[in-house]
Amino acid sequence: MKRFTALLLIALVLLSTIAVSCAPASAPLKDPIKIDTGLVSGATVGEKQDIHVYKGIPFAAPPVGDLRWKPPQLAAPWQGVKACTEFGPAPVGYFSASFKAYAKTTSEDCLYLNVWTPAKMTSDRLPVMVWIYGGAFRFGEGSNPQYDGENLARRGMVMVTFNYRVGPLGFLAHPLLSKESEHNSSGNYGLLDQIAALQWVQKNIAAFGGDPNRVTIFGQSAGATSVIWLMASPLTKGLFQRAISQSAYESTAFSDVRENKYGNEPKEKMGEQLAKDLGCDNAPDPIACMRAKSAEEVLKAGTPPTDVLAPGYRYEPCVDGWVETDLPLNTFEAGKQQDVPLMIGSMADEWALFQLLVKPSADSYQKYVQNTFGDKAQQVLTMYPAGDDKQATASDKQVLTLYTFTCPAKAYASAMSNVKSKAYFYQFTRVPPGAKMLGAFHLLDIGYVFGKFMPFLSPLKADAYYNETDKALSDAMMSYWTNFAAAGDPNQEGLTQWPAYDAKTGQYLNLGDKIEVKSGLYNETCDLFMNKIKAKRGQ
Repeated sequence: MKRFTALLLIALVLLSTIAVSCAPASAPLKDPIKIDTGLVSGATVGEKQDIHVYKGIPFAAPPVGDLRWKPPQLAAPWQGVKACTEFGPAPVGYFSASFKAYAKTTSEDCLYLNVWTPAKMTSDRLPVMVWIYGGAFRFGEGSNPQYDGENLARRGMVMVTFNYRVGPLGFLAHPLLSKESEHNSSGNYGLLDQIAALQWVQKNIAAFGGDPNRVTIFGQSAGATSVIWLMASPLTKGLFQRAISQSAYESTAFSDVRENKYGNEPKEKMGEQLAKDLGCDNAPDPIACMRAKSAEEVLKAGTPPTDVLAPGYRYEPCVDGWVETDLPLNTFEAGKQQDVPLMIGSMADEWALFQLLVKPSADSYQKYVQNTFGDKAQQVLTMYPAGDDKQATASDKQVLTLYTFTCPAKAYASAMSNVKSKAYFYQFTRVPPGAKMLGAFHLLDIGYVFGKFMPFLSPLKADAYYNETDKALSDAMMSYWTNFAAAGDPNQEGLTQWPAYDAKTGQYLNLGDKIEVKSGLYNETCDLFMNKIKAKRGQ
């Protein structure tokens, strides 16, 4: 017995020695930090200088010259310490006075990311949240001050924002681009940039005190739509463990790269049109000709219409057979999406923002309903009438909010029943004092999630735009979001309990003047609208 006890003690000592030797080295988090391409230094922010911030870290090679319209390549290593204290350039895109670029410059050389970390030790292994910006896949940047990661970092998150290519530089397909690809693919370069950023996180985030096994992707608008496409992609397995989609949109213009599918012409047709508009269609090498044009020339030739519903150049992901094998909703309904928990929802008045660009009339609204809903048009006009322009404006806002955002979000939440992971569905209905004319409009929620209120489209200052109710809602939302990132479940003691979504009960969380659980959000309308979306795609 004594001999057995002695052997057992020796075995335990050996095991503890092995465990210690295999444990990750723990050290105080301080500059410089070593990543796969070299050493980086940053800065600290806050009253206590307790949040480390690293800006403008290259996560891929500049996609310029011969690398334009190619998948992102590995970033080149560097010698010495790279000072990462300023944001990299914003992607070249269709910025405007209302949606301007905040980085000092815009450039094709735009594949940079930014990290905020509260970690004290390199071994802290904190949850990681990776933000994907919106902008209709036409513009946007990770350096927008609205996306400042300090407040989420203070809640124990390692926050990452990054840039991806947008507009024709990020989402152009062409038969010759597909031909030069080893995957016979083109058109999803912006999505591939997003995947490259997530691969960088897997390789490097532990050096910032982050846990590569607890990565949450979250985004709004085109960023939320990207979250859905990333969940549907076969290339993203293991790159993230939770997903949050804020106002994803379902476009009836989604297309296949080369086939007439989903009711739309192939995405490559757009590339052929751009080659023609650039005067490159009859060149000996049309792609070389297009790559020789400046980014500004490409953007000018490929300018999309102001009305997001109008025909013309459309920039969004496509089904290419490699990055995406089918439309995301089809993938979700087949249970082939990445099996990770999903938080998804929309705003009560999403379309109010877009009505600022194109004001509807009774006539234009009725024509839209006729063209979109066909044999169900009269039913829609009965539910959402247009007796005059004022009534048409209200109906137009409601129909397009539900058809484009709310009902598809419900469909994605319902389709999560095809995998093991849970879905949590919400509806944002809060209207702050400064937004009474627009309601709970598209992109209003961003300030609540980041705890950084900024007035939109208003001369009011932030403290007049929002009040204490908004601050309390923001605090609750930040708790739900960070709880979900930490554990895959948004709930905690003290918060209104948020039930997982079940299509039978239809329970969801209403984020409004009061946070409460409701059920049955637009059931009849959503059944009609989703059936019509699928019918238009030939499903």
